[in-house]
Amino acid sequence: MPPFEEDLARASTLPASAYTDPTVLAREREKIFARTWQPIGRLEDVAAPSTYFTTSVDEKPIVVVRDAQGALRAFYNVCRHRAGPVAVGKGARKSLTCRYHGWTYGLDGALVTTPELGDVKDFDKACFGLRPVRVETFGPFVFVNLDDDAETLASVLGDIPRETAHLSLEKMSLVARKDYDIACNWKAYVDNFLEGYHLPTVHPGLFKILDYGKYEVKTEGLYSKQVSPLRASTGTAESGEALYYWVFPNWMLNIYPDNLSLNIVIPRGVDRCVTVFEWYRQGGADQAAVDTTIAFSDGIQEEDIMICEAVQRGLASGAYDRGRFSVLRENGVHHFQSLVHRFLVSDDRR
Repeated sequence: MPPFEEDLARASTLPASAYTDPTVLAREREKIFARTWQPIGRLEDVAAPSTYFTTSVDEKPIVVVRDAQGALRAFYNVCRHRAGPVAVGKGARKSLTCRYHGWTYGLDGALVTTPELGDVKDFDKACFGLRPVRVETFGPFVFVNLDDDAETLASVLGDIPRETAHLSLEKMSLVARKDYDIACNWKAYVDNFLEGYHLPTVHPGLFKILDYGKYEVKTEGLYSKQVSPLRASTGTAESGEALYYWVFPNWMLNIYPDNLSLNIVIPRGVDRCVTVFEWYRQGGADQAAVDTTIAFSDGIQEEDIMICEAVQRGLASGAYDRGRFSVLRENGVHHFQSLVHRFLVSDDRR
């Protein structure tokens, strides 16, 4: 991959091949997604002792548990015998039993029983526990990181917890979820999220609500935030401020005065991704308000899908290699692409 210019005024975008070459995605899986904090579930699913849920991080199976003492733990959902799953779905259990041959593990990951193993030689049960995964929380969300040496989630989040403390995120409950299958590279979707430059042309409805002249993007370490005052109430949002956080590499918090949404962008191939939307509110769900919020958000998402899929076709056309950044509007995109380049070409993750 060619060098990346840190000076925004001189920089060119990542090359088209970064969005179309399967070998680049393979490197991203290894150097980015296996080394960053990924939101994988909600605390409400492991609120009580002996509860669990299963999920995956970049197609690697994971199980998250709350053990009998109340400690939150995560493991690869992979039996140490023949790699079968030790848990399915979610629920409450006092132990985890492989669905292949019945090996059983405690909620601390220790191997407990090995039925019909026989007189196996040189076998130390203590060395065959489930492989642990780092797990931490923020607000109502559970995160894991497959890299044992990665910095803490708190370090990555920087000022976000302090800046959102007044929202009491931990008290918010999920009211709706929707998954969008999009025919574009995951980075094309993130690029689009990280700038308001396209608002006047792609999102005329949202453009009427946001004060575009005061729209700004601030970058910090491994995250950025977009801030815009809201115009007078239009029936879809109250007056106040829209705040959009993005955390490297692939998740976002969209904060409006009356609701919050979490977005997670998951690669499904070099030219395909899934974007997960989850909407949260405090207190009892006002279904009419929820329906209005989702309908408005869904319209914006369909507009984004249209342009992101068109961009992906352009990236694959052979007519485009690298572009330039708007110094006024695309510092967030430049920040993201510089982090992608840094992670791919070195082990410097700070």
